[in-house]
Amino acid sequence: MPLRLDIKRRLTARSDRVKSVDLHPTEPWMLASLYNGSVCVWNHETQTLVKTFEVCDLPVRASKFVARKNWVITGADDMQIRVFNYNTLERVHMFEAHSDYIRCIAVHPTQPYILTSSGTLIWDYQVGEFHLIFLIVGLALCACECFTHLSAAHHHYWIRGCTYRLESTLNYGMERVWCVSGLRGSNNVALGYDEGSIIIKVGREEPAMSMDTSGKIIWAKHSEIQQANLKAMGDAEIKDGERLPLAVKDMGSCEIYPQTIQHNPNGRFVVVCGDGEYIIYTAMALRNKSFGSAQEFVWAHDSSEYAIRESSSVVKIFKNFKEKKSFKPDFGAEGIYGGFLLGVRSVNGLAFYDWENTELIRRIEIQPKHIFWSDSGELVCIATEESFFILRYLADKVAASQENNEGVTEDGIEDAFEVQGEIQEIVKTGLWVGDCFIYTSSVNRLNYYVGGEIVTIAHLDRTMYLLGYIPKDDRLYLGDKELNIVSYSLLVSVLEYQTAVMRRDFGMADKVLPTIPKEQRTRVAHFLEKQGFKQQALAVSTDPEHRFELALQLGELKIAYQLAVEAESEQKWKQLAELAISKCQFGLAQECLHHAQDYGGLLLLATASGNAVMVGKLAEGAERDGKNNVAFMTYFLQGKLDQCLELLIRTNRLPEAAFLARTYLPSQVSRVVKLWRENLAKVNQKAAESLADPTEYENLFPGLKEAFAAEHYLRETCLGTTRPAKDYPLVTTLDELEVDLDNMELDDIDTTDVNLDDDFLDD
Repeated sequence: MPLRLDIKRRLTARSDRVKSVDLHPTEPWMLASLYNGSVCVWNHETQTLVKTFEVCDLPVRASKFVARKNWVITGADDMQIRVFNYNTLERVHMFEAHSDYIRCIAVHPTQPYILTSSGTLIWDYQVGEFHLIFLIVGLALCACECFTHLSAAHHHYWIRGCTYRLESTLNYGMERVWCVSGLRGSNNVALGYDEGSIIIKVGREEPAMSMDTSGKIIWAKHSEIQQANLKAMGDAEIKDGERLPLAVKDMGSCEIYPQTIQHNPNGRFVVVCGDGEYIIYTAMALRNKSFGSAQEFVWAHDSSEYAIRESSSVVKIFKNFKEKKSFKPDFGAEGIYGGFLLGVRSVNGLAFYDWENTELIRRIEIQPKHIFWSDSGELVCIATEESFFILRYLADKVAASQENNEGVTEDGIEDAFEVQGEIQEIVKTGLWVGDCFIYTSSVNRLNYYVGGEIVTIAHLDRTMYLLGYIPKDDRLYLGDKELNIVSYSLLVSVLEYQTAVMRRDFGMADKVLPTIPKEQRTRVAHFLEKQGFKQQALAVSTDPEHRFELALQLGELKIAYQLAVEAESEQKWKQLAELAISKCQFGLAQECLHHAQDYGGLLLLATASGNAVMVGKLAEGAERDGKNNVAFMTYFLQGKLDQCLELLIRTNRLPEAAFLARTYLPSQVSRVVKLWRENLAKVNQKAAESLADPTEYENLFPGLKEAFAAEHYLRETCLGTTRPAKDYPLVTTLDELEVDLDNMELDDIDTTDVNLDDDFLDD
């Protein structure tokens, strides 16, 4: 039976005849050298042409990436080697290498050497120029390129290489194949044709590897099955992300070529799938228990049960290695998924069936890539090509509907599932620990999802695949394509606490909390906060900043006050003052504003509450601390106009002082104008001389006499005193005040500091 390789086309690029192809080790690029003399770089993720190098007018038969130098090296029929920087597109080297067409180039993986083939030469480029270091005469072309697993053969035209057996036949209708290139550690293969180039992905990216719940790992290395035991490491120190030093044990050869390996839920058995067949072995001794033909194999939640997809229309269920039931899903079977329910994918969507009687539970219009069930069977993750969904399986409602036949339609039981959330991330591999879904994403992040929150555990430096979680170790284990095993810390106590919270079991959560280290509790508190449990978050958090924010949100004045005292932060005092005001705790608000030196806030609080004593004290403190605007306003509100004037003079606000004096203290105008003139003269003498003193030019200032009389009246009656707002109806109105001024004798006015001539007084 042929090897069932999954082959998917990733890029189709139409062009002139392609003579060589190469894949970049880190970028999603394919390099194609063309018969027309140019070299192209295609991005197989975006399906676009990103760079073109015009090399010469003759065919370019060979080209290679040198990623560590950002180079493209080309060899053409003009016998010239050319080197281009693929970032700047600049040609950095060019030299004649051969006396015949250059048909092949190979780049050493670590050393600064390239090999060119006509008669074959090896060049050293480390010193900045290319120097010939070896000459190999008569080297066959096949020694420069080694193609495995996929053949360029089986076409009706010329053949340049082949493998030892026919694995698969591909025909993309682009005429003759001229070249094939693979990349170590990748499933991508590039092919060059007469009419362009193709990139295909061959087989599974995920390695054939599985781990049971005790920490025994089984993997396939070619046809050999090997085992490693995490327990054998003893007390060796484990660092996150570092390769584990595991001792490997050979278990024997498998009769089929393994493409997948998977333990059953209790770890007693392991199934190996490949070549369209499956074999179930005992996990400890690798003894054959059962085998058969199948396109797919999945385990049930019950460790003794499994299902196979025999064809695109037939699914069979086995229990204790004996066939139990065979059925044909209504819309066919393009794929199957194991777990608490049996999932069957068709072109119409996904259908879940009961393992016991294959009764339809629910049909969903979705095309899943992976399905992951929690151990309890309450939660399931359905991952698609673009996102993943978390659903809750409502077993009680399913049982009730099955009993009374209510809510059952042709698509199954309507209330079987409840959507918990959709996340726009692509899941590569995943598993559940309690109610926490742990997964690796398409951008190589190790995350877990719980209660609508995504927590990043680690940023991975390469594609890794989840193997399992060992609670007693508090560690996750992952593997890569090269069968390296790494581990990351993830506290089971944190996961148990979050699971208890999601189940609203706060009694259990309180029991688990003491086992969570203090450095992890703030993360747990953030989780509680996002779930809406702010009071619990305040009790759990150890971060003063987080606790202060929570205390403010909850209105916990005492806790917030204590945290503000410890922090000695002006910002915190201001925030606490706002909260205190909102709760009418004006004494606390005043104290907080004093700590924050928020004189503007104190002024607002004092005036809004009608606290004259507080306003008086505020003026002194504000002026002492240089808060002149607040000091001026407090003096002004108290009617202390002389202090207002002196404050303006001291702060060199002489124009404002002059206007204040003209309006409220005309007896001080001459003094202020004199100071203003002296100050302005330092800058502009002419401007200073243009300032008029009202006492010298009374004709320019009508109403000055009345202003002096008003000042005298105010000083005698109310200037510098304050009255409560309730006395407003008793205050003399403006009209009444003008009448009094008209009847006032000028002899009553103190003109000691005013230089009025006799004519002015006579008026």
